[in-house]
Amino acid sequence: MSVLIKNGKIVNAESSVEADIFIDGETVTKIAPAIDTPADTVIDAKGKLVIPGGIDVHTHMELPFGGTMSSDDFATGTVAAAHGGTTTIVDFAVQEYGEALPVGVNRWREKAESKVAIDYSLHLIVRDFPQVREADMKELVNEGVTSFKLFMAYPGVFMVDDATIFRALRRSGDDGALICMHAENGGVIDELVKKALGDGLTAPVYHALTRPPEMEAEATGRAIALSEMAGVPIYIVHLSSSHALEKVREARSRGVPAYAETCPQYLFLSEDNYREPGFNGAKYVMSPPLRPKWHQDKLWKGLQDDDLQVVSTDHCPFCMKEGHKGLPIQKELGLDDFSAIPNGAPGVETRLMLLYDGGVRTGRISEQRWVQLVSTAPAKLMGLFPKKGLIAEGSDADIVIWDPNRETEISVKSMHMRCDYNPYEGRKVTGFPEKVLLRGKVVVDDGAFHGKEGSGEFVKRRAHSIKV
Repeated sequence: MSVLIKNGKIVNAESSVEADIFIDGETVTKIAPAIDTPADTVIDAKGKLVIPGGIDVHTHMELPFGGTMSSDDFATGTVAAAHGGTTTIVDFAVQEYGEALPVGVNRWREKAESKVAIDYSLHLIVRDFPQVREADMKELVNEGVTSFKLFMAYPGVFMVDDATIFRALRRSGDDGALICMHAENGGVIDELVKKALGDGLTAPVYHALTRPPEMEAEATGRAIALSEMAGVPIYIVHLSSSHALEKVREARSRGVPAYAETCPQYLFLSEDNYREPGFNGAKYVMSPPLRPKWHQDKLWKGLQDDDLQVVSTDHCPFCMKEGHKGLPIQKELGLDDFSAIPNGAPGVETRLMLLYDGGVRTGRISEQRWVQLVSTAPAKLMGLFPKKGLIAEGSDADIVIWDPNRETEISVKSMHMRCDYNPYEGRKVTGFPEKVLLRGKVVVDDGAFHGKEGSGEFVKRRAHSIKV
């Protein structure tokens, strides 16, 4: 099948041009000012932006956590992603204690293969990394899993000690892998949580108050110091605060290859949301937590200055009410104990819309920078470029026809994520993914899904020199 996209404005991270695109099968084969070659499908993109498909490198589909499981599986979550203009995700597989690293990856691939509606790859959350497991990292890199996540938080669940982190960092340099770090000081936070609960402070707001930005900054600085000693790059996930951003900024000013992502929730929501009436603050319980509103301007400045390179979602939804679409009790596990509220919120469908409306339309970032943050930089950092993250001859035809003027209202009623609330409920945004193509096939057209569960492919990622 062939597709011809005419009259659009192609926006890549480094250029914008009025041109036509010819797609033969799954690949872009020609870009030129005017193409008249006959095609099976012709799309008129006049007045629209034509951008590479979004790449969300931080999602958690079907993640067991806190006695329950995130509410989106690989089918519902990837269909929702497609509706939002995302054509590739990198999800997190989990290693069990004492388990060989490839086992966790294989378990997640078995979950995903028959369900994914878009392309996907995997990181691996490493919970146990003795010397005997070091060779496993190279094995996975050879299989296209080139990034590994370690936690400095959640003692007894995910948290590893500094020696394990340093061992993994050194090994990553040998194997061409990238370490992704959840940077919060879990030990101190655990003590603050115990003190709050002991004082009878159980409401959702205490989730934020017991995870202060100083503890994110301390862990971020420590993680960067360990990576600097190991002589390797590091990638800080879901950075939420000005305090932590300063640690990244300082390191990068010295030439240290420290990279970081933030998420829409930290740009558009704040600690004030935890104070919504009743138990509603539980909607926003995530880690790191939402911060006081003044942090938002600092994070936007970090995006403008390239001290933050990526906007991902940390999509990890849990429902407020038991029984929603047959799901078990989730957020209500913490009705009387904020520390038992499952950490996470939905977001994979709204990332591009929020960042376009709140970033491009307000003049905070350019169209090209938007594409860089949501597609190109994630592709480069995670070894997907130039197959993904770029509209160019020879690249995958993952393309979004973006209507820059269409206004929509974000609502749980109109979204496709399997969750009974939306953190941005009622927010009006301008900018909408009118058509979404995955490897040359239209999978979303004006809000209607034309793809197929199980049609997404596992993408092997490259180990390479990381420059964005």
